[in-house]
Amino acid sequence: MLKVQDLVVRYGMIEAIKGISFEVPDGEIVTLIGANGAGKTTTLHAVSGLLKPVSGTVMLDDNNLTKLPAHKIVSMGLAQVPEGRRVFAQQSVAENLKLGAYLRKDKDEIAKDLDYVYGLFPRLKERESQAAGTLSGGEQQMLAMGRALMAKPSVLLLDEPSMGLSPLLVSEIFDIILEINKNKVTVLLVEQNAKRALSIADHAYVLETGRITLSGTGSELANDERVKKAYLGG
Repeated sequence: MLKVQDLVVRYGMIEAIKGISFEVPDGEIVTLIGANGAGKTTTLHAVSGLLKPVSGTVMLDDNNLTKLPAHKIVSMGLAQVPEGRRVFAQQSVAENLKLGAYLRKDKDEIAKDLDYVYGLFPRLKERESQAAGTLSGGEQQMLAMGRALMAKPSVLLLDEPSMGLSPLLVSEIFDIILEINKNKVTVLLVEQNAKRALSIADHAYVLETGRITLSGTGSELANDERVKKAYLGG
């Protein structure tokens, strides 16, 4: 269980996140939807330790993550796939994936997880010696996801995984998210493609200017007239 309680994040004098609370139950896919500037990425950064909140708590099971550095949070089972992929462009695909496991010492398990990632993303196996910067946008997204999985997280944070991808690749990425979740990885998904996000989410929250304004199951929000009007083009 990932539990965020009364989280407040500021950039200087600007309060970007205004006391939000939400839960990500073990084994579920939970999505945050909202317009640009709503605070979705800021929320993920606060959860993963890239930003320090002014107040509030982030709990992973019985562990308080709120004041821990990001690398320590990764070692406790939470990994983030950043917006924009952020692959190491000069490094090969294989090197990027191995960097994802940099905190791990279990060499045999790392090798098994590398095979698992290549099974999820066969194109990465085909391009394992290729520089990451020469991959297509979709392949880089797969690499960023695979790199995070190499940390062996129990909770995976995904920030706009479908951004800039063709409709065919978007479908592929969402299928892979479902497959990852079936393999007992809990998912917190930030996604501007609200329709697709809600279609796979067990639970969902609407974030507007730093506040959660609606919550419910994915299907409940997909059928909510306010959500349809604001985010689903209906």
